[in-house]
Amino acid sequence: MKKLLVYSHDTYGLGNIRRMLAICQHLLEVIPDLSILLVTGSPVIHSLRLPALLDYIKLPCLTRTGRGEYRTKYLSASLEDAIQLRSDLILTTVANFKPDLLLVDKKPFGVKGELAAALSYLESNQSETKQVLILRDILDSPETIRSNWQRNGHYEAVERFYDSVLVLGERKIFDPVREYAFPPPVAGKTEFCGYIRKEPERQMRAETRARLEVRDDQKLVLVTSGGGEDGYHLLETYLAACQASPVEQIKSLLVCGPEMPEAQRKQLQQQAAADSRVLFCEFAGDMLSLMAASDVIVSMGGYNTVCEILSLKKPAIVVPRAQPTEEQWIRADRMSRLGYFNMLHPDDLTPQRLRSELLEVLTRHQRTFPDINLNALPVVTARVELLLNHR
Repeated sequence: MKKLLVYSHDTYGLGNIRRMLAICQHLLEVIPDLSILLVTGSPVIHSLRLPALLDYIKLPCLTRTGRGEYRTKYLSASLEDAIQLRSDLILTTVANFKPDLLLVDKKPFGVKGELAAALSYLESNQSETKQVLILRDILDSPETIRSNWQRNGHYEAVERFYDSVLVLGERKIFDPVREYAFPPPVAGKTEFCGYIRKEPERQMRAETRARLEVRDDQKLVLVTSGGGEDGYHLLETYLAACQASPVEQIKSLLVCGPEMPEAQRKQLQQQAAADSRVLFCEFAGDMLSLMAASDVIVSMGGYNTVCEILSLKKPAIVVPRAQPTEEQWIRADRMSRLGYFNMLHPDDLTPQRLRSELLEVLTRHQRTFPDINLNALPVVTARVELLLNHR
């Protein structure tokens, strides 16, 4: 039995854990005799569907408070004590699990360097263990990442510890090798895998629309804010647009996300209840089916949501997060310019502007959807399998 240890960066939202679980699911489907242990501090890991042959170790939760700034989410411990505890748990896991391969999400040294001890241990005691760094297409602005990686020794960490760097994106949209100034040893380990394809388990468009009581003459608009921690403004603005100029032929489904603060969720729920054309829910385990059933998607610009839009080729209005990191804004700007969806900067988000964008998308004739590489999962799996076999 081959053993894979997966470290998931987990300090904000659902994006990182959902992306890493999608990779784990595909690895388990394709690679025989594989067992996966996931190490994460995600506060919603227990609510997500986990594949067979995958177990997890839950780290104390952290939450991001700013660019590169964190605090403990629930514990009364200091950040330094929580990081030390997380680091010790990771090190103990590595020493006892003895993985054949370590798959690391996003940060070469982990959050606040919590992976450093485990990486050094592997180098000294289990040098046969392979290490792979997974990067989404965009991390942040080039100037921010160059400074951060230089200051924290991330370039040296990749050169010293990692066998491969797999980028979940396309070079034509964003090239981190160039934008983030990867030195030659790091660039030489880097491979572009394409984006992650997301598909509904079954084609249930008619059944889903019937369940939501969407009439044949109505358009269904799905409004989603991902994890929801900072999604209130988008959903509140959309509700204001609906109430200011109601359109009988539009039915809306708002999904606020499990991480939205309770007071904000209750406020939105109360507003939505006043309009029979608006449905509201906190979390949807079948989000992809809801997307497939919709006519237009209004969303933030997280990696997973964008991959779902691209996979389904759905008309969409993306309102990206622009602070404290610029990742969503850069992705939405680049992709909207290439014609994958409409983009509305959060500074321009008003009920009038959102309603205008929505009506334009709903009445527009079908347009050609540009080609994009969505083969990340099979490419990542092939590279992982190759490393496992040459361990």
